[in-house]
Amino acid sequence: MIKDDIFFMQLALQEAKKAAEIGEVPVGAVIVYENQVIAKGYNQTLQLNDATAHAEMIAITAAYEFIGSRYLHECTLYVTLEPCVMCAGACYWSMFKRVVYGAGDGKYGYSRLNAPVLHPSTKIMKGVLETECKEVLQSFFKKLRK
Repeated sequence: MIKDDIFFMQLALQEAKKAAEIGEVPVGAVIVYENQVIAKGYNQTLQLNDATAHAEMIAITAAYEFIGSRYLHECTLYVTLEPCVMCAGACYWSMFKRVVYGAGDGKYGYSRLNAPVLHPSTKIMKGVLETECKEVLQSFFKKLRK
């Protein structure tokens, strides 16, 4: 794990907390290019009435605008929860250099498919600030179920 991975995952956690504040499932994402955050996103599926408004999708769209290209092959995506199949597909086509995520998602995460979903050149780092990422999600769902 790179020291910067922790720093950028902390920023993604801040985005996740924004989602929780508005009643969205607390997932946050940041995209980094040349050690600079170029895009951020948090879940807004309820807010935007759009099932595709996941943190990753919002951040990816913003990153495309910043980079001015349809590929993000020099970028790293930091996301607090393992991407779902839809978001992993977007990551594939974006050709990220790296995807770094905190908590795994055995129910909806792309890795449950047991098939390569991310681009073969994309490096994957799992479990960065995993405990903190899980806590944000667990706290949200605990409050929701009361």
